[in-house]
Amino acid sequence: MNNNTLFLKTTADGSHTLLLPEMNEHYHSVNGAVQESIHVYLEAGFNQCRKSEIRVLEMGFGTGLNALLTAIAAEHQKIKVVYTGLEKFPLPQEIINRLNYSEIPAIKGSTSNLLFQSIHQVNWGKLVSINPYFMLEKIQTDFREFNFPDKYDVVYYDAFAPDKQPEVWSQELFDNIFSAMNQGGIITTYCAKGISRRMLQQAGFSVERIPGPPGKREMLRGKVLD
Repeated sequence: MNNNTLFLKTTADGSHTLLLPEMNEHYHSVNGAVQESIHVYLEAGFNQCRKSEIRVLEMGFGTGLNALLTAIAAEHQKIKVVYTGLEKFPLPQEIINRLNYSEIPAIKGSTSNLLFQSIHQVNWGKLVSINPYFMLEKIQTDFREFNFPDKYDVVYYDAFAPDKQPEVWSQELFDNIFSAMNQGGIITTYCAKGISRRMLQQAGFSVERIPGPPGKREMLRGKVLD
């Protein structure tokens, strides 16, 4: 995949996404990038975890939008978060600099742009404290090669769609994720395809279809039952 072919697009809520023409795939929903991230990953995932310290794993770091929203939520809720983001193809800084997330009303604040830049300035492969509530480690790797060294409370599964990137929607990978999650752990994904639901269930998750973000009827959430 060549990041040089990415095109910046404005979605329905005014926030940016990126189009990868060679896959005909967007990084976020064209119906609202920020709305989708808040709905799928924050509201359905992070906010459902009732711990004072949460370890988050993101499968598909991408633009860093999910990390930014989680860092803001962690500080607002006074929850300590250790966040690990996996990405095989990190974005070049010139594209990151053009993203407008800190200008969107749901995010906009006096420190949001500084926070976004801090997230992207973290060196890959290093665990860094961004603020008293948010620690970040970005790892450049193929999902299939990650060895899951820790246990996680929340997993954001934000890979490209199964028909675009089928190799990262496999039973083996979901089995590995389930094994790496704490009791009561939560995994969320925008994808509601039956094959994805069945793989999550076979891995051991209790899976439910819940209302999706704008423009999408349903999404999936899996839980590790206590």
